[in-house]
Amino acid sequence: MLSDFHPVNVVSHSVDVEYRNDGSQVVRCDTGLDAYARTLTDRLELFAEQAPDRVFLAQRASDEHWQKLTYAQALKKVRAIASWLLTQDLSAERPVAILSGNSTEHLLMALGAMYIGVPYSPISTAYSLISTDFGKLRHVFETITPGLIFVDNLGPYRDAIDAVAPETQVVAINSDHALDDCRNRVTPFADLLEAADTEAVDAANDQVDGETIAKFLFTSGSTGLPKAVINTQGMLCANQVMINSVMAFLKEEPPVMLDWLPWNHTFGGNHNAGIALYNGGTLYIDGGKPTESAIGITLNNLREVAPTVYFNVPKGFELLVKKLQEHPDIARSFFSRLKLTYFAAAGLSQHIWDALDELAIQYTGKKVPMLTGLGSTETAPAALFASIEECASGVIGVPAPGVAIKLVPNGGKLEARIKAPTIMPGYWRAPELTAKAYDDEGYYCLGDAFKYLDPDRPERGFRFDGRVSEDFKLDTGTWVSAGTLRAHVIHFFAPYVQDVVITGHNKSYVGALVFPDWQHCRELVPAGSDRDNLELARHPHLREVFQQKLEAMAEHATGSSTEVKRMLLLTDPPDIDRHEITDKGSINQRAVLENRAGLVDRLYSTQPDEDTFALPGAG
Repeated sequence: MLSDFHPVNVVSHSVDVEYRNDGSQVVRCDTGLDAYARTLTDRLELFAEQAPDRVFLAQRASDEHWQKLTYAQALKKVRAIASWLLTQDLSAERPVAILSGNSTEHLLMALGAMYIGVPYSPISTAYSLISTDFGKLRHVFETITPGLIFVDNLGPYRDAIDAVAPETQVVAINSDHALDDCRNRVTPFADLLEAADTEAVDAANDQVDGETIAKFLFTSGSTGLPKAVINTQGMLCANQVMINSVMAFLKEEPPVMLDWLPWNHTFGGNHNAGIALYNGGTLYIDGGKPTESAIGITLNNLREVAPTVYFNVPKGFELLVKKLQEHPDIARSFFSRLKLTYFAAAGLSQHIWDALDELAIQYTGKKVPMLTGLGSTETAPAALFASIEECASGVIGVPAPGVAIKLVPNGGKLEARIKAPTIMPGYWRAPELTAKAYDDEGYYCLGDAFKYLDPDRPERGFRFDGRVSEDFKLDTGTWVSAGTLRAHVIHFFAPYVQDVVITGHNKSYVGALVFPDWQHCRELVPAGSDRDNLELARHPHLREVFQQKLEAMAEHATGSSTEVKRMLLLTDPPDIDRHEITDKGSINQRAVLENRAGLVDRLYSTQPDEDTFALPGAG
């Protein structure tokens, strides 16, 4: 009941449904989309005039103090950067590539480029710093052919730049590691801020409109090599109006946000950073991450910054809840003015959700509402939102204002396709991929399946029903919903499983390759911290726990498509250079199956070997 929650102005929209003779349906939000800004930088100018002294960006400096930038200061720097960029040979054919992570300078560089109609592309740091062959970075550069590269500290990126773009001009905040042979193509970022503001900046800005490309945002690569999604100014601005038509409280009071999510992904870069800018809010850049080694930075920040709205991925909430339980002072600060939390990118385990609610009640007397929804890089991203009442893991809600969802029967499911002002115009320099992305009515083919919470009450919205492309048939002809089953296995084996790859295409039963959560697995075994992954995987107690859970899960199976008969624990982590994992941690199911075909064969051998978990009689 809503009385259990702190009140917050979140609007629940209803829908209209068109039922077609071919069995398809079109579900539309019954509320139209309000007018939206010409460009994102118009919002920067608006708040620089209306609230010049309000803090726009804040980041920890080397002395650990918050270095803050007001809207007026940010606009001045953006225009100076834009003036300098006009002296370079930049365009959509030669955009700005940003290799380093979130920072004040990163966002100023991006806004400076957008101000004059030059696209930029934020690239995953993993492609430069974790990869050893720079294969994905090379692919990215071949796709967009950047005319300028931006990095914070040149040193860590030297090898990557030298490998894929040895002649390209570089802007660096710190270029101490630049060798003499490349100093002539490295410009200090500080020089850009000294550029004279000229009338040419205004002239260039006047030419920017909603059709202008703002950025090239690469897909995660979970189904192949990353694709360059064209993001226009109109897409980004329309999406922000969709968001604040649901989260209406964002328009009532400028949000205060502390956020770590990387800007090379649409959740952090479009959704979250966009919310702060479009609504005149304050964004504290969180240098932490949801890992045991980096969560301390986030906790330190939360001691000083009490957010009004908080976004994270499920893994982030899982670790945050644990730390808030251990640190009452931080929990008290975190909840002190929190209006809403929001998760995306995966399902949130119910025990984590319950623990977050318990903390909110402990420190505020009521629950803080949680929302979720669905979107993609190609949809800018937000397309559907769950209501506060219906919000639960797996629930994705109803279309946002301006969004139409076409549901097409496909293999017993409803395949979802989307049309909206927020849909990309296509993939950059990939006409064949672009053509395949849309149906004959211009709907973007999302690749996901939706399922009504209640077909008789469509206003209640949808539940995510898996990826259509991941589904397969057993040799009996029975369809297996791989995405749905994967989520079920992760939930059932929580917290000991990080991810799962479902197997069984043209086989007689379903199997699973499991990437364990080794941190939690070590807690099951005496002296677990002293054992390597293989020792853990073979330890009798861990094997007993996994075997019991496998058998217990089978008792809830409804048939061969939902029963996992065999399982193997993968002791080697997913390999980014073999395309098994994206930088945001998403597993490329196809790549794992191809690279580890030998392990798949072991799952289907006549008799299970000593490492394979198997249901009784599954030999």
